[in-house]
Amino acid sequence: MEKAKSSRHGFKRTLSFIFFYAVVSVFASQCFAQSQALTADQKSQRDRQYLEIINSLYYYIQQNYIDEVDAEKLYEGALKGMIDSLDDPYSQYLSKDDWRSLSDKTVGTFGGVGLSITKPTENKPDKPAYVEVAQPIDDSPGAKAGIQPGDFIIKIDGVDTSTLTMNEVLDRLRGTVGEPVTVTIKRGKKMEFDCTLIRALIENPTVKAGMIRDTLYIRLSEFGSTTADKVKDALDKYRRNYKSIILDLRNNGGGLLTSAYNIADMFIDDGVIVATKSRIAYENSVYTASKRNTEVPGEIPLIVLINGASASASEILAGALKDAHRAYLVGEKSFGKGSVQIPTPLINNDGFKITVAKYYSPTDVNIDKVGIPPDREVAYPEFSDEESEAFSTLMSSDTIEKYVEDHPGMGEVAIASYAKELQKTYKLDLRTLRKLVRNEVQRTQKSPLYDLDYDLQLNAALGIFAEEDYDALMSQAKDLKQLETERLAKESQTAKAE
Repeated sequence: MEKAKSSRHGFKRTLSFIFFYAVVSVFASQCFAQSQALTADQKSQRDRQYLEIINSLYYYIQQNYIDEVDAEKLYEGALKGMIDSLDDPYSQYLSKDDWRSLSDKTVGTFGGVGLSITKPTENKPDKPAYVEVAQPIDDSPGAKAGIQPGDFIIKIDGVDTSTLTMNEVLDRLRGTVGEPVTVTIKRGKKMEFDCTLIRALIENPTVKAGMIRDTLYIRLSEFGSTTADKVKDALDKYRRNYKSIILDLRNNGGGLLTSAYNIADMFIDDGVIVATKSRIAYENSVYTASKRNTEVPGEIPLIVLINGASASASEILAGALKDAHRAYLVGEKSFGKGSVQIPTPLINNDGFKITVAKYYSPTDVNIDKVGIPPDREVAYPEFSDEESEAFSTLMSSDTIEKYVEDHPGMGEVAIASYAKELQKTYKLDLRTLRKLVRNEVQRTQKSPLYDLDYDLQLNAALGIFAEEDYDALMSQAKDLKQLETERLAKESQTAKAE
């Protein structure tokens, strides 16, 4: 009897395999027979056949795999595999945890430490799936502790983050307002230190503005749905005070394309601001400036600060202002993300985003994987090996924390004096040491809008306004098309020489 049951089960499995093999074989033979130039009907038939094969494989695994398989696991694997096959770093399947994290970065308020984070889904021995900081939110515990974009959180309260899911990471970082959480930070190859953060109610302001003498300084942390309105509010508030403007797009990873367009339209009174080009012609769009939206006269000098973490919508705005000869760029080359993705939810509380278009500057340049070089490069000096070791040692200790606690109310004179004392033990430049002490002093205060003692790039921009001929600099600045032509010519010469 048992033998008969076994035989019947084996017969059913054989039939299942024959059916699956037949579906695949028939489809393969049909594809081989078709020419490469398929008609619309043939493409539709081919698509249906692919779906039949996927369905057949799904049911075959469910019925025949040695262990019982969770349907959701197969579902997620199929979606992730399809999108991964595009070989596009910006197109990805977003699990429930990833979708939740994406929503938290742009919507409402929440309790936590104020760090926008990402996390790989695959944990490899040579590349652990540590949590990476994309951006600390202004005035949050994470920002006040000096955590930077690109830092890795390798432990949370001693737990290795490579072993945690994104949802588990978020749950550990969040908690009751006022309670501490300790994160272990890895920065670069050699720096590793602990930071104890006190959880707070987190708000995500996208725009901060204020006057520096007669210059209006506007810092944009991301491009959200209200960012353009807040920039206009800042322009209105200080309209009678400013003679020049600095837009700070450093560490701004992007956001809504329409937000960047609307802000550019406040400074540019005519011509193209950005164009998007898709595989589907009718989805192509051209965004142009209108004089009725101009908020800042063309004679007002404008400088844009960028760095390697300025990406996407930041590059749309910087590229538009550069090509329109409306702004002078200072800092470091931007990231180089010239594509458009649309996050789309699915019915399973997960979602996905895929690249649907590429954007082009007013001179018809796409900067994907190239970036935008500044008109004036101002870079921060890199640490030597000795300095990296000294920094890690200092950050892993509570030396500064204890000193500041024992000396409440420290001002700039006291900060500078203590930095000199620290330098006797920790071989770092005084500017960096003053910044670390200042961060600790301001830990329980509202962060200042800017730090002129530490910020080399902001000081360079202010120096241009105060000491140089801005109009002469602008007349010499090259647009993106000129820079692209020079770059391609140089690459061609290099290739010929090799």
